[in-house]
Formats: sequence, C-alpha cells, structure tokens
Amino acid sequence: MDGIKLISWNVNGLRAAWNKGFLETFRRMDADLFAIQETKLQPLQLTEEMLHVDGYNAYWSFSMVKKGYSGVGVYSRIPPLRVETGIGIPRYDGEGRVIALDFGDFLFFNVYFPNGQMSDERLRYKLDFYRDFFAYLAPMKKVGKHLVIAGDYNTAHNEIDLKNPKANENTSGFLRVERDRIDAVIREGYVDTFRYFYPETVKYSWWSYRFKARERNAGWRIDYIFTTQNMIAADRIRDPIIDNTVFGSDHCPIGLTLLR
Repeated sequence: MDGIKLISWNVNGLRAAWNKGFLETFRRMDADLFAIQETKLQPLQLTEEMLHVDGYNAYWSFSMVKKGYSGVGVYSRIPPLRVETGIGIPRYDGEGRVIALDFGDFLFFNVYFPNGQMSDERLRYKLDFYRDFFAYLAPMKKVGKHLVIAGDYNTAHNEIDLKNPKANENTSGFLRVERDRIDAVIREGYVDTFRYFYPETVKYSWWSYRFKARERNAGWRIDYIFTTQNMIAADRIRDPIIDNTVFGSDHCPIGLTLLR
C-alpha cells in the first residue's frame, strides 16, 4: 500500500509564519497533505508564493466576518475528487473553519475548532460547533466512510494532555464541559490517533507566548488527528507524530501516515 504523509499545523497567521521560515519547514516535512489552521488571511492577501508551491494545489476557506481571523488551508499533492468549505450552517461557515477534501477512499477534514476563552457566549459557540460539526459527519460515518479530522481542537482532553491540569480546571480549553465533548466524540466511534498509539506519552502541541512557556515545556496538547474507528480496524494509520522541534508558531505540527 502507498503511504500518504499528512501534516496539520496551526500557523497562527500564515504571513507571520511565512516570515519565520514556513516554506523551509514545509519543504523539509515533505507531506502529501499539509493542512494549516488560523491562517488569518483574506483572499487578496494570498501571495503568489503562497498560492503556487511547486508540486501542490492549494485550497482555502476564509473568515468573512472578521479580518485577520480564523481561516484554514490545505496544500495537496494528490488531486481531490471534490473540495467543499463549511458544513452548511452560516453561523459557523462565515468564520472559515472547515475545508473538506474527498479522495474517494477517505474524506479529509481540516478544522479550526473555536476558542472558548473570550466569553461565555464564545464558549457556548464552541460547544455548539463540536455538536453540530460531528452531527454533520454522522451520515457519512453511518454509511461506512473513512473519515480523517485534523486540526486545532482547542481542548486538552485529559490531565496527561497539559502541564498544569489542576491550575487550569476552570480555564476554557480544559473545562469539564469541553472535555465531555471530546469524550462524546470518542463514544461516537472516533479515535484520537496519537493517544491510540501512545497512551502514556506526554507531549504538547501548543505553548503560551507568555512566561517562557515553551522553554519550560509548560504546554497543552490541543491539536489532534481523529479518524473513524474503521480506519483503525483496517490498519490504515501509521506513525502519529507531534513535532515539537518545529518553531514559527505557538503551535507545532502534528501528523501521521495514512495507508491507501
């Protein structure tokens, strides 16, 4: 079977990341699918360099409600059969949080899940997004589609997934109600691929820019690649990674290899 290398990375602004060596990192990681979140771009801000990376086609979804906010993109060496943005709910789709690529034998979703820290209203929005996004996937999952959902989930699932769980139990990103949403996703038959392969490994994917958090490795694991259980049963997943040697954002890239 051929292997497809998948990388997912919240770049915290593609223009900023580009100036910090994004393209060099991109080339070095040599992925077949390279998904990015929090691009913070509008269509006219995409440069020719960003649009036309040799060997790849690029697909984008932008925030239409606020500039310098949200947005996702995918660079792909493999031509998809179909590309869609959003989930058909304007409340979410205006923020440019979802792009889906159909490769026939699997569907790939690049998702930037909302952050709930700003207000109670945004926390409600985040929880609703979880519910409605996975409800959108449910009919595909029911008919046996192989689904891959990569991105910044903005929630640390369990105590192993952040440095200071006790101190953050009342902080959005580790609230019980948010963690319950991840529990529900797993009960519905989705698999956290990194944790499936490495149940006891402590590794983080995001660090605050404050208090020298990255130097101290005081981080959170909030970036995930979930797949449907049938992909695990079919033995299609290999080598999940969290590459915390890569800088250029407050997140680091995550990835895996998908067998076709």
